[in-house]
Amino acid sequence: MSYAPGFLDSYDRLVAFDAETTGKRTPDADFIKKQPFAWRPPGIMIEVGFVELVREGEGWRKGEAWASLVNPDGPIEPAAIKVHGIKPNALKNAPRFNQLLERVRGFIGESPIVAHAYKNERGFLDYEYARAKVIAWGESAYPNDRYLCTQLLYAQLYPGAAKSLTAMCDRLVLDTSERDAKHGALLDADMTADALVLLDRELKHGRDEGARSWSTE
Repeated sequence: MSYAPGFLDSYDRLVAFDAETTGKRTPDADFIKKQPFAWRPPGIMIEVGFVELVREGEGWRKGEAWASLVNPDGPIEPAAIKVHGIKPNALKNAPRFNQLLERVRGFIGESPIVAHAYKNERGFLDYEYARAKVIAWGESAYPNDRYLCTQLLYAQLYPGAAKSLTAMCDRLVLDTSERDAKHGALLDADMTADALVLLDRELKHGRDEGARSWSTE
């Protein structure tokens, strides 16, 4: 997949999304379909974050943003806790994903979904939508062409460079200091939104080594 200059020009609204997880792999559909009827698949997402980007003239502004912890009804890998700092006790009273589903669907609406390493985020959404019995196992909650991937766009503009979210934002001179202590779904979605706009501008107009601010706010 590659992006052409001006690929965002036809959009009026985008939604950047990120999820923090238990650190466990999502079971594949074939495995799940072979389980006994009473088997309950464990949750994967433990936090979701969304940031709205709204067209303003020829540029963008940030609109609504929201995040929520998610009770996965299952354990969290210690390695994952070291990354995001979310411990099981913090999730005891958090809503389960099916309780957040209508807000998630409503917030995304018909807009493209922006994510870094989008296949991961798409997989998490598909899994949780299937757990909520909105789609069947193995189906997609949103078609592939609804996703815009900052990692792919960054790799297109900076071939061979490290492609993590932090590495990308460091290269774009975006402040990643909050991420030094711990990752967070809303923080990462916000950084993804910033990066997308800067990368789109760079794809159109070439590299600008000057100030990296773009927000109209």
